[in-house]
Amino acid sequence: QVQLVESGGGLVQAGGSLRLSCEASGRTFSIYRMGWFRRAPGKEREFIGAISWSSGSAPSTDSVKGRFTISRDNAQNTVYLQMNSLKPEDTAVYYCNTALRQWSWGQGTQVTVSS
Repeated sequence: QVQLVESGGGLVQAGGSLRLSCEASGRTFSIYRMGWFRRAPGKEREFIGAISWSSGSAPSTDSVKGRFTISRDNAQNTVYLQMNSLKPEDTAVYYCNTALRQWSWGQGTQVTVSS
C-alpha cells in the first residue's frame, strides 16, 4: 500500500513563494509519472501538472504556467512543487499522486494566499 505525505503548505502573502513536498512510500516511485493536484474550496480537484520518471515535465494547467515548477528526487521518493508569484486564487489543498491518480490520496497540504 502506497502512502503519500504532502507537506510545506502554509499562509503566504500574494506574490510570495512556497515549496511543497510529497513523499511516497511503499512502492517503486521512480517508474511513475507523478502529478500535483489541488482542490480549492467548493471546487473539484484540479490537475496542476506532472513530471515523468526522467524529470521531463508535462504541460501544466494554464493558470499556473510560468509560476509553478515540478521536480523530483527519485532517490528520496519525493516530488516537489515550487510555487512562485502566488495569487489568492491559488488557495487550495494541494495533493500529489501518480499522474493517472492510481494511488490513494494523502491528506494534502493547505496553501492559503492572502491578498
